[in-house]
Formats: sequence, structure tokens, C-alpha cells
Amino acid sequence: MQKPSPAATRGTLVHAVLERLFDAPAAERTAPRARSLVPGQWDRLRKNRPELAELFADDADGTQLARWLAEAEQLVERWFALEDPTRLEPVERELFVETRLESGLTLRGIIDRVDVAPTGEVRIVDYKTGKAPRPEYAEGALFQMKFYALVVWRLKKVVPRRLQLVYLGSGDVVTYDPVVEDLRRVERKLLALWEAIRSATETGDWRPRPTKLCGWCDHQQFCPEFGGTPPPYPLPLALPFGAPDSDDGEQGRIGPQ
Repeated sequence: MQKPSPAATRGTLVHAVLERLFDAPAAERTAPRARSLVPGQWDRLRKNRPELAELFADDADGTQLARWLAEAEQLVERWFALEDPTRLEPVERELFVETRLESGLTLRGIIDRVDVAPTGEVRIVDYKTGKAPRPEYAEGALFQMKFYALVVWRLKKVVPRRLQLVYLGSGDVVTYDPVVEDLRRVERKLLALWEAIRSATETGDWRPRPTKLCGWCDHQQFCPEFGGTPPPYPLPLALPFGAPDSDDGEQGRIGPQ
């Protein structure tokens, strides 16, 4: 398990604030109210995850924590320039979804928000506390959203009308309208990924795929790219698979189950 990081924890905190804001009546969903939720949600998060105390263990005068909380408040406030929560009534928030494909592969994940229009059209929304990727890297984030759309389609027999990524770090909103063939392609890709994982587990041949994020990884001692050796997988493989994680600082929210 990776150690908690300020960026990852800030993402979790911002998600919690945006989720809780919808507990209030529409007219009271204001930026000042959202900012006021930050300290309380931080206390709640820290209580549920005591290991987070180490994030600011060396912050004797509290300046680092104060700056970190202010940055979280800025991300929360930026959301109000991108969406109007007084006009939104989500059907679901932090929705856990799970479905089993005909192949036997179980897919599961957590969707930040689900909106349903009066006409029945479904919109899946995901908050990102990082910046929007450049166009040549946008497909990775969209793959996560298509994963969610696939699960909803298989589970509810409805293709979501829109997938929406809200990037609080840069103030961008990226949308995509999927069709059935998109979701079939995602399903085929997931099956291929699972077969690759199963093969690597059986053979012990784990091929590293270095990226610029490797420098942040806590598992370099197990990675062949850094001269490490992956430990043997001690259990038989089951068939659950989670939505691919993102690189926006929300580690641990979703991933292989």
C-alpha cells in the first residue's frame, strides 16, 4: 500500500466536500458554505484514517496544514465556475457499481455523481483535482469514464448519454457522448488486460511500463525497472477488476480489487 500523500489526500477531501454539499437545500449550495465544510470533512477523514496524521507530522506551527487546507478550499470554490449546484439534483453520489460480464469478469468502481434528466438520459460525472491532460493524453481519462459507462450499461441496460470530467485544477470540463460500440471496445480491452494480468501472475513475468510517475512510486524495490523483484502472488486469481486509477492525486479511490 502506498503512503498517503498531500495531493492524494486533498483529492479525497475535495470529493467529500462536494458530496456533502448536496445534503443542503439547493438555495444553500453556495461557495462560502462549501468552503466552510472543508475543516469538518478534514477532521472526519483524519478520524477515519489515523495514518493521515503523518502528512503534517513535521508541521510544528501548522503553516503547512493551513496552506494545504486553503488549496483545498480554492479547488472547491473553482467548481462553482464550472457547474451550478443550485440547479443540480444528483440521483446518486459516490455510487458503488458492480456487474459481472458473460466472460465471468466482475467489474466494479465508484462513480462520483450520476445525474438523470427528466427525459431519463443519464450523465456520469467525475471530479478531478488535477489539471486537464493535453489532448494527446486525454484518452486515458476517458477510458476510466467509458469503464463506468460500460458497468452502468451492463447493469442497468442503459447507455449513459454523457460522460463528464470536471478538472478543478485547471478549470476545464471535458465531455464525451458514448455509443454502444465504444463500450464494446472497452469490454474487449478489459478482457485483454485481464488475460495479460493472469498470464503475468502465472509466469511471474511482470513487464514494467516506465512513466514520469515512477519517481513517486513507493514500490520501486519490487519493480524490475529499478532492479527489484516482484513477490510471488500467493493466492489464486479471482475475477474482479476495478476502474483504472487516475493521476490527479486521488490514489486508492479505485483500482484493481
